[in-house]
Amino acid sequence: MEKYTILQNTLLGLSLAAPIGPVNVEIIRRGLKSGFRQALLAGAGAMSADATYLTLIFFGLISFLNIHLMKIILGIGGGIILLYLGVMSVKEFFQKHSTAANKPRRFFKNSYVAGYTLAFFSPMTIVWWIGVFGATLAAQTNTFHNVHAFLSCLSILLGCFLWVLFIATALHWGKKIINDKFVRLVSLIAGAFLIFFGIYFLQRAVRLLLT
Repeated sequence: MEKYTILQNTLLGLSLAAPIGPVNVEIIRRGLKSGFRQALLAGAGAMSADATYLTLIFFGLISFLNIHLMKIILGIGGGIILLYLGVMSVKEFFQKHSTAANKPRRFFKNSYVAGYTLAFFSPMTIVWWIGVFGATLAAQTNTFHNVHAFLSCLSILLGCFLWVLFIATALHWGKKIINDKFVRLVSLIAGAFLIFFGIYFLQRAVRLLLT
């Protein structure tokens, strides 16, 4: 496995993980509320979803994700999930002593499941894997569908892991100086972002449904 390829794939992984989107919003919210472990679990769930798409695309199942009906199903499913998480996050802003009570959500109590679900149903994730990774894979004319090449591509997840580890660590140390009011404010802002993404993805799915 060439060092250049590992570095390139690691940077690709960072480009996937770093932009602020539904997954990072949820990692930040859980990290501030419940600490390092829950943020890391949510990030690990998102990485598992990335690994799923990497495998699907690498072994030639990209056409399945490009099916019109699948785009609609993923868009509607992702939009509903984002709206639900957003509303629940906004509700936490209006609950006093939300961090002290540390009540889990009715659904998605498990941070790993929440991270995986958000990433798997996020059209942003799908677009990245099909557009960026798909194009990168196609450009590598010497890459064949074998175990060595597949393990090389898995180094993309290293970039994702480095980002998740960084953000979880930052939230862990920052949590010691952050009070309940600040955490509730973050929940409000995070909820607004999740609702925005949910509405956006639902609108895209509806447009696809009508075309």
